[in-house]
Amino acid sequence: MLERLFQLKAHGTDVRKELVAGITTFLTMAYIIVVNPSILSSTGMDFGAVFVATCLAAVIGTLIMGLWANYPIALAPGMGLNAFFSFTVVGSMGYSWQVALGAVFLSGFLFFLLSIFRVREWIINSIPMSLRFGISAGIGFFLALIALKNAGIVVDHPATLVGLGELKGAESLLFFGGFLLICALSFRQVTGAVMIGIIAVTGAAMALGMVEYKGFISAPPSLAPTFMQLDLVGALNVGMISVVFAFLFVDLFDTSGTLIGAAQRGGLLDKDGKLPRLGRALMSDSVATMSGAALGTSTTTSYIESTAGISAGGRTGLTAVVVAALFLACLLLSPIASIIPPYATAPALLYVAVLMTSGLKLIDWDDITEAAPAVVTALMMPLTFSIANGIALGFITYAILKALSGRWPDLNASVVIIAVVFILKFIFLDVA
Repeated sequence: MLERLFQLKAHGTDVRKELVAGITTFLTMAYIIVVNPSILSSTGMDFGAVFVATCLAAVIGTLIMGLWANYPIALAPGMGLNAFFSFTVVGSMGYSWQVALGAVFLSGFLFFLLSIFRVREWIINSIPMSLRFGISAGIGFFLALIALKNAGIVVDHPATLVGLGELKGAESLLFFGGFLLICALSFRQVTGAVMIGIIAVTGAAMALGMVEYKGFISAPPSLAPTFMQLDLVGALNVGMISVVFAFLFVDLFDTSGTLIGAAQRGGLLDKDGKLPRLGRALMSDSVATMSGAALGTSTTTSYIESTAGISAGGRTGLTAVVVAALFLACLLLSPIASIIPPYATAPALLYVAVLMTSGLKLIDWDDITEAAPAVVTALMMPLTFSIANGIALGFITYAILKALSGRWPDLNASVVIIAVVFILKFIFLDVA
């Protein structure tokens, strides 16, 4: 049955390799079941319900990817967008988390339509590479600021806006220790480095009496506080346009990049260098996002950590099915997830930030018309505490700078249209 369903022999793999690959992928991304509820609960969402929603969204998205698209790619609520959801859309812009969930659902629905009508290639190919690198780096800087803020390393200052917090405290020392441990384990290619770091910091905090042990296994918390609580009517507000597009663009770039990168790593591209069943893979992602919003979590996306499982031999959807089964089993671990403090998850955020900012090296720094928009995009995300504002100002800078420089051939219709829409948004709507 497994052979018929996943075509194991045709992909040069077997059940044992797929099991090992699935376990490997899961261990590299399992941190999300702790980090995501920690971030989203800052909006007032129920921690337990978000924990369940995170696990179930990962299960649904990964199962669809494995069984329908037959790819060893795992999905879960994405880093960066969960922070944008909590700290910008809800925290800074003042929308309710129900409206934010509605925006996530709408972005997933638009993603689904783009996949059906094959508009995705036109959009992906028309967005300048420099802006893509800037967006990725900007999200990294955004995550880094949140991590340092949560750990008390960066604090507000009346004269300089930000300043250095307390470094001698136990929380700060545990944060730095956790970050260095994760980086060292990652350098040594230890599987599950991020999760080990989170557990180590929590264990040390428990030993110091800073957190209280509440058990290991229990029945899953109720999903009722977040299930089907999304507010679609509120998300249709004209002021939410940039938010929906931010969710859409980041998910689109993240998923496409992950799929292509993972496929190249596993030799899954066809003779023309294209990814077979790309439409199914993208639709799996969009359906997962809509399902996750209905359950009560931010955007669900494909995880680049899937390459760890592919490196371990995973080549088919059976790897994804194994990951989904492990996420389902995690529903019983809510007591452990609930005791992990913010300064234990902050090292994971900072580590992910380091990975995301690496794209800056690919920018053409000798061309100011490419470098400047990328830097504007990357810097404005943390400085305005908004991924949407960073994307908007990046597009506007790119279009105007190219026009003023006489580089008209570098512009295309989609970039100009998006830039004009964002300009109108800043003129007529609330900038926040």
